[in-house]
Amino acid sequence: MNGLRWRMAVIFVVLAACVAYSLPSLLGGSTLGGLLPDKRVSLGLDLQGGIHLTLGVEVQKAVSNSLAMTGQDVRRRALDEKVVVTRPRVLGESALEFVLPRAEQRDALEELLRRQFPQLAYDAPQAAEGGQLRYVLRFTPEEVRRLEDMAQDQALRTIRNRIDQFGVAEPDIRKQEGHRVQVQLPGISDPRRAVQLIGQTAHLEFHLVRDDIDPARPVLPAGLISLRYLDKTGEGAGARLVVEKDAMLTGEDVSDARPSFDQLNQPYVLLDFNSRGASLFDRLTSENVGRRMAIVLDGKIYSAPVIRERISGGRASISGSFTTAEAQDLAIVLRAGSLPAPVTVLEERTVGPSLGQESIDSGIHAAFVGAAAVVLFMAVYYGMSGIIADLMLCFTLLLILAGMAAFGATLTLPGIAGVVLTIGMAVDANVLIYERIREELHNGLTALAAVRAGFERATISITDSNLTTIIATVILYQFGTGPIRGFAVTLSLGILASMFTAIFVSRCIFEYWARRAGARGISI
Repeated sequence: MNGLRWRMAVIFVVLAACVAYSLPSLLGGSTLGGLLPDKRVSLGLDLQGGIHLTLGVEVQKAVSNSLAMTGQDVRRRALDEKVVVTRPRVLGESALEFVLPRAEQRDALEELLRRQFPQLAYDAPQAAEGGQLRYVLRFTPEEVRRLEDMAQDQALRTIRNRIDQFGVAEPDIRKQEGHRVQVQLPGISDPRRAVQLIGQTAHLEFHLVRDDIDPARPVLPAGLISLRYLDKTGEGAGARLVVEKDAMLTGEDVSDARPSFDQLNQPYVLLDFNSRGASLFDRLTSENVGRRMAIVLDGKIYSAPVIRERISGGRASISGSFTTAEAQDLAIVLRAGSLPAPVTVLEERTVGPSLGQESIDSGIHAAFVGAAAVVLFMAVYYGMSGIIADLMLCFTLLLILAGMAAFGATLTLPGIAGVVLTIGMAVDANVLIYERIREELHNGLTALAAVRAGFERATISITDSNLTTIIATVILYQFGTGPIRGFAVTLSLGILASMFTAIFVSRCIFEYWARRAGARGISI
């Protein structure tokens, strides 16, 4: 009897926890003044509406950017070893070119490349004017593949960080073949802003301005490019500046970004650099006092202030006649990290909330009809034992709801199908047990002995059959997409819940009933 009492205590504790975790979802998020947990079941894209995006990551641009940064590293390391090379420049998007003025330094340069830059491949240098040597370098195929995979992974993390700060509940973000990223954002109220926030590359660069070169000049000298001002800067429509092509500093060295307001209550974005960025910014401003420095984001100049003095402390700002929302969004994308390469929206679908409500209504209707049919059959065929099975079915559904809320799972339309399937499967274990008990009663055992024998002999079969189904749901969850994973989550929770109610809870009730019934027996 003592064993039965502690099992009953466990059941009541589990029931109380289920009620506590289920009520916020049933009450629409209310926690009754903080008395209940604040977790609840989130609805998926197909139930509450939202947007579905397929993004293409231009990984070749990431390779080109990495090649340009590697060229700067080569020049800097060469200078450290007293080897002088001209400023490297990128040819197309896959080759790096620079010139070695002093041919006698060839061995020292190539030793440096072999030792510190094994990811670069090059052929024999070509002779140039005045005995100079021209080098053309490329990434090895292995390095290109690594950079492309890393670009897609970094794009995935960056997009996820931006969405998390944007405040979307339960987004589904995953990689796809062909350097693509799938994004599902349920419950989005402003799809256009979300698409703009996700797709903004936010590639921040600091370039030195060449005011001595006319931007209208048809052909610019090598190493210079012309960039357009952001239209909001007030510099005039179509205003351009000539800047040095190679960035002196990039957004990779930004540690924090946040919106702020100036003395005129105009919003701007305040930047904090990491230790490396602070050192580079200090050197950049100290060596170029009196020159203009263009702050470039995604190929557009936001501002081009004159460097009045050396700026130490690792802090800068971006102004550009922002609205408060624009400054906040810019701070989000800079703080979450810049995308390693531009992304393009290859597919965009909007799911309206009306379709989601129809799906919910249809799913609830199907679940109600299925549950009603099962409840009626069990009560008619097994009598009082069937009513106990119906109560276990209600307990199972409550466990599923509480489990999804506790783990922060998302309910999707296939998830509702998993719940409907669970309703049919939940009574399978009870049917096996009841038939075993009937056999033992026909063999002349007492009610209590028949209950114990029926549960013990049926438990092995129940465990084996459900274990194989759980293995299948784990595979579905691991390799499936969002809707398939929703089905796998509800089905696996339903199987575990039905096993608990059928093997543990139902046995306690039957043993208590058999003890109280005595010689009268049980109705089964």
